[in-house]
Amino acid sequence: MSDIYESPLVTRYASKEMARLFSMQKRIETWRRLWLELARAEHALGLPITDGQINDLEAHLTDIDFACAEQREKEVRHDVMAHIYAYGKAAPSAAGILHLGATSCYVTDNGDLILYREAFLLLRRRLTALLRALAGFADRWKALPTLGYTHYQPAQLVTVGKRATLWMQDLLSDLNDLDYVLGGMQFLGCRGTTGTEASFLDLFEGDTAKIDLLNRRLAAAFGFDACFPVCGQTYPRKQDSRFLNVLCGLAQSCYRLAQDIRLLQHDCELQEPFESGQIGSSAMAYKRNPMRCERICSLSRYLMVESMNAPLTASAQWLERTLDDSANRRLSLPEAFLCADAILRLSENVCSGLQVNEAVIRRNVDNVLPFITTENLLMEAVKRGGDRQQLHELIRVCSMEAAARMDRGGDCDLLRRLAEHPEFCLSGQELEALLVPENYVGRAPEQVSAFLENHRTLWETDRPCGENP
Repeated sequence: MSDIYESPLVTRYASKEMARLFSMQKRIETWRRLWLELARAEHALGLPITDGQINDLEAHLTDIDFACAEQREKEVRHDVMAHIYAYGKAAPSAAGILHLGATSCYVTDNGDLILYREAFLLLRRRLTALLRALAGFADRWKALPTLGYTHYQPAQLVTVGKRATLWMQDLLSDLNDLDYVLGGMQFLGCRGTTGTEASFLDLFEGDTAKIDLLNRRLAAAFGFDACFPVCGQTYPRKQDSRFLNVLCGLAQSCYRLAQDIRLLQHDCELQEPFESGQIGSSAMAYKRNPMRCERICSLSRYLMVESMNAPLTASAQWLERTLDDSANRRLSLPEAFLCADAILRLSENVCSGLQVNEAVIRRNVDNVLPFITTENLLMEAVKRGGDRQQLHELIRVCSMEAAARMDRGGDCDLLRRLAEHPEFCLSGQELEALLVPENYVGRAPEQVSAFLENHRTLWETDRPCGENP
């Protein structure tokens, strides 16, 4: 076993795809691509950089000598300068023009923005995969009556599919937030030490049009439509708050979904997937714990707390730049994306294999259906000539008596009690005939169908992701 700590988000929970995205290999390759595109743009705009130097840089995008960079960083205490040194060793003809006019944030901040955008695109695919799984579940069970709860106390009937649309609606709001933030992402560009572009004013001998063109070329090279209009040395840390707000929203929605499933699994109405050889407890071999939903809730709590790092960092930035954001961001942003990835993968896995126990649901419905139907029974009895106020009191008294009987472990005998009163005007057989659960779900099946039809294109645009948790 390893004697060095490794993040469980990488070793246990997040996908390999997301873990690779935040690997050092990917990070430094992105830095090298940024250095290459800077040299390419500067060459195109007339600075003394040759095609041979650009070709040399391009040939060494991936062969990163981490040992060389690590040794150099011990000497200079600067990670960006250490990797400039290692890149220059790999591409010696270009060593003298690397990072020309730039500051460290050119590669660190632009590199982060590139990686965060890729991470958001991966999360979007995972989110739409989860929505597809829930859509299939909601459509299949849209008409199955189930006991609704308010305050976690029995209320009127809903349907199993209708409840799933409540989860979907939350997730669709997260999808909307994700798309809004993703669509509005801007590039930092190459703006100099305090954001004034002074170094490039000197390099291009006062030609401001070339500076603007340089930044447009850099943004376009990485698929960004625009750069931030103004900045200090870094891109605005307020942007990180927006990123983590989206991830926090996903955590909230998935927590709610998983917690509902845990409650319903306790009642044996729903069950998350459980493999034939899976062990529920080391001591109690009979158990089928909802461990995946518990893990979703556990990770979601972590992510909701993690999201507080960005607003605290954004509010504490000094003037044009302070470095107390650096260590925090290296931890909090990658970990948040890894955590969100794990949550969405687990949620999609659970919802794709969610088991519905129809017999248990019907039994639970039957236990309270007589109480739920009392308003309808009252209306029917009044139509037959009964006194509304007298009948209401009769129902109240009989309901309390029947509930007390159930509290002592007996069955529900409400209808028998009502039938014994001639003033109720309905026989026991007539009362029983009114106990059809499908008659008490309101418009739930129709609401499910309309919801799915109106929003279907939002989750059908992305292909499913691979890799199950």
